Amino acid sequence: MSFFSILLALLIEQARPLARGNAVHAGMRSWLRWVVRKLDAGETSHGWLAWGFAVLLPSGIALLIYWLLYQFVGWPLAMLWNVAVLYVTLGFRQFSHHFTAIRDALEAGNEEEARRLLAEWRQIDASELPPREVVRHVIEFSVLAAHRHVFGVLSWFIVLAVLGLGPAGAVLYRLAEFVTRYWPHVSRRQAPSVSDAACGAASRAWSWVDWLPARITALGFAVVGSFEDAVDNWRRYESLPESEGVGGNDGLIVAATAGAINVRLGTTAMAQAETQAQSDMPAASARHEPQLAHLRSIVGLVWRSVVLWMLLLALLTLARLIG
Repeated sequence: MSFFSILLALLIEQARPLARGNAVHAGMRSWLRWVVRKLDAGETSHGWLAWGFAVLLPSGIALLIYWLLYQFVGWPLAMLWNVAVLYVTLGFRQFSHHFTAIRDALEAGNEEEARRLLAEWRQIDASELPPREVVRHVIEFSVLAAHRHVFGVLSWFIVLAVLGLGPAGAVLYRLAEFVTRYWPHVSRRQAPSVSDAACGAASRAWSWVDWLPARITALGFAVVGSFEDAVDNWRRYESLPESEGVGGNDGLIVAATAGAINVRLGTTAMAQAETQAQSDMPAASARHEPQLAHLRSIVGLVWRSVVLWMLLLALLTLARLIG
C-alpha cells in the first residue's frame, strides 16, 4: 500500500501541484498560532507542551482517520487517505519553480535577476554574490528543499507505515519542519510573540526528527552519485565540531552532495577540511568550484535518488505480496 500511495501522490503532485496559499497550509498556520496563544507561557515545559500539541496531535488525528477507514470501510479508502496526506505534505513542485527560474536566469546571462530570485526565495541578501556563489547557494538550498519536501517526508512515512501507523509519519515530519521555521517568523513579525522556550523546543525536536531522514537522503545521494567521495565527505563532516547541534543534519546532506557530484559546497570549515584533504589527493580528484552545469547534475542526482528508493520500495512490496 505504501508504494502505490507514494506513486499516486507524486504523479498527482506533478500533474496538479498544490497552489500557494491553499486552505490546508492556511489552516496549518492558523493551528500553530492558536497553539501559541493557548499553551505558550514562556517556560521550557510549556514550550514542549506547545510543540507536542502542534505536531503530535495532528499526527495522531491522521493516524486515527486511517485506522477508522481501514477497519470500518476498507483498505482502498485508507490508501486514498494516505495519498491525500502525502499530496499535501510532499512534492517537488512546492519548491522546484524557484530552482528553475534561477537556473533559467543564469543560463540567459541575467545575473541580476538570478540574485533577485535567490534573495526572494531564501530571504537573504544576494546583491553582492558573484555568479559562482549564486550557483553554490542554489545547489545547497535545492538539495535541502528536496530533502525536506520529498525524502524526509517519505522516510518517516515509510518507517511508520511499516509499523501500521499509516500517514502519521508524513504529518509528523512536515509539521516538525514547518514549526521550526514558522514560530520564529511569528515571533519576529506577528503577535502574539512565540517564546524562546517554544522556539528552542521546536528546534531541538526538529534535530531529532530529522536525524534519520538526513542520513537516508545522504545515503541515497552517495549510491546514485560518487559513492566513495560522498561517504568520505560525510565522514569528514561528522568529525567537525559544527556537525553537532541543530544545523548538523543540513550540513551532512550538503557535504554528501558535494562528494556525490564532486563540487565544493558547505561551510567555511567544511571547505577548509576539503582543502586540507585534497592536498594528499591527485589533481584529478580535487573538488570543482560550483558551475552552471552542476545545476543539471543536481537535478539528475535528485531524480536518480527518487527512482532508487521507489525501486527498493517496489521490490519490498512485491516480495511481501509474493510471500
